[in-house]
Amino acid sequence: MARRARRLTPVEEGERAPRRRSRVRLVTLIALLTVTVLVAGGDWLVHQPFLRARHVEVLGLHHETRAQVLSVSGLDSEPPMIDVRGAAIAQRLRVFPWVASARVTLHWPDTVVVSVTERRPVAVAYDANHVLQYVDASGRDLGRAPLHANLPTLRYLDPSSRTWPFTRAGYNAALVASRLPTAFRAQVSVVEVTSSGSVTLQMTTPVTFLLGLPSDLTDKFVSVASVIAHATLQPGDVVDVRAPGEIAISGPSGTTAG
Repeated sequence: MARRARRLTPVEEGERAPRRRSRVRLVTLIALLTVTVLVAGGDWLVHQPFLRARHVEVLGLHHETRAQVLSVSGLDSEPPMIDVRGAAIAQRLRVFPWVASARVTLHWPDTVVVSVTERRPVAVAYDANHVLQYVDASGRDLGRAPLHANLPTLRYLDPSSRTWPFTRAGYNAALVASRLPTAFRAQVSVVEVTSSGSVTLQMTTPVTFLLGLPSDLTDKFVSVASVIAHATLQPGDVVDVRAPGEIAISGPSGTTAG
């Protein structure tokens, strides 16, 4: 028959309470010391040389150098992998005009891959100092272009400012240049825009197409392609496709098409 545990007297209970509190404090202290050691040890571990960004791959880069990317991103100092922040690096790399975006991937224990997406030039344009620059679809100046660049030239008539215009009123020219279809893109020599945003295409022939504002571009481009394919045009002709259903040709040809 099992013996029943003897109930402690109040005096015995009072004597045991300090010992119980002491054990709790000891266990708590040991737990805190253990956590501190683990944290310190973990921090020491992740900052060891074998867990640093010693190998960096840069993909998709054509206009900036690898050394420039490493310097601006901070990866040239081989930081600890735990300290590499992809979003911050991608933001820093946008200082380069050609870099549209960047994605950073960590491959532990010591490799970082930086994948760069560059902007695409759609035209060239002369800046305020008459230096030819590449321009992307947003009108952004991407940097100096050679005089023989095989892209349409943007021309801004009567700009309201002497500063680079294509991110403001002249943006329509860059937009149209980015949307030119393959069917006649190579035949476009100049994309001209007025301060009101009206766009004109000057072809290599030379024939001029009046587009007006860059609305209904698909229909207008279909009209341009149709005229090029089916009409007999003369140098100096001006083709008005501002209303795609009512094409008018003035100049040596001087005809009107519906």
